[in-house]
Amino acid sequence: MRVSEFDGQTQTYTMSAYLIAQLGKNYADGRNKEITGAELLELAWSMIEDMQYMGGGMVVFLEANNEEKLLSFYQDNKFRQFDTRQTASGKSEPHELIQLLRLL
Repeated sequence: MRVSEFDGQTQTYTMSAYLIAQLGKNYADGRNKEITGAELLELAWSMIEDMQYMGGGMVVFLEANNEEKLLSFYQDNKFRQFDTRQTASGKSEPHELIQLLRLL
């Protein structure tokens, strides 16, 4: 009950979490060498820690494409897979996203 709430009707848990929505690098003209992926993630993590100090919370959430290199990067940075989700968009074909969590 401290971090999630069980919904008996759907047999699922619901929890609040900080969402890292769009994390990416610009690879045009060699700009990808200006900052590493780990440095970029650390900047996002630092902002989340500041928000946690001000408002609480325990979990950070993100979704990633099912690509080994990408998943390895997040797992190396202490994120753990907990589920998957199929995208639903009228503009493109559905595909699977891997859902990952990390505790603060």
